[in-house]
Amino acid sequence: MSSEAASREALYDGKTEQYFSGVRHDMLERLSTGPDSFIAEVGCGDGATGEAALNLGKAGHYTGFELMPEVAAIARPRLSEVIPGNVETMDLSRFAGKFDALIMSEVIEHLSDPWATLETLLTCLKPGGEVIASSPNIAHRRVLTNLLAGKFEYADAGVMDRTHLRWFTPASYHALFERAGCRDIKVMPVRTPGRLPRLFNRLTSNRYAYLSMTQIMIHARAPQ
Repeated sequence: MSSEAASREALYDGKTEQYFSGVRHDMLERLSTGPDSFIAEVGCGDGATGEAALNLGKAGHYTGFELMPEVAAIARPRLSEVIPGNVETMDLSRFAGKFDALIMSEVIEHLSDPWATLETLLTCLKPGGEVIASSPNIAHRRVLTNLLAGKFEYADAGVMDRTHLRWFTPASYHALFERAGCRDIKVMPVRTPGRLPRLFNRLTSNRYAYLSMTQIMIHARAPQ
């Protein structure tokens, strides 16, 4: 293992198993894929989402990419294929045009160069393939309140997780996918805001909806 790879893995020392687990049913529900589809997930964790996709008939073949080798080992019996390693540095040419959909759940914020990496990952999709991703929103009202108080403090989880290398607002997240060539880009919150934020959004014509969006979700199409 290179010193760079070891350094990246060391960032996640102390993370519990729960950090790498969980099924993203919200993402699977948005996919239009079927039982003959090939899906790739970057940062597949323990493979729970992929296993659910296979069981639900959302995929016939599910490839997971996972940085942490011990976590990849847990995912391997659950998925069709697991590729351990850093997706930013591996050669993905053998996957060119292979997948019908790409899933990236809370991954992009961990990448050194998400712009170049996303462009490369999109070459692994069939023309018009689906892309669904989510990341924390740095423009959430709590983050902005802390900034106004002069605070930019890292944490063990959440928006300010110390393993995050990049941060996005809904607008800059959209721009990331647009720059990579995606089309039909839809931006939405991962979770529906509470009653008071919804009222505020209605009164302000959603102009400041980003203030109540803890996590950003993107659903888009790869270039044709």
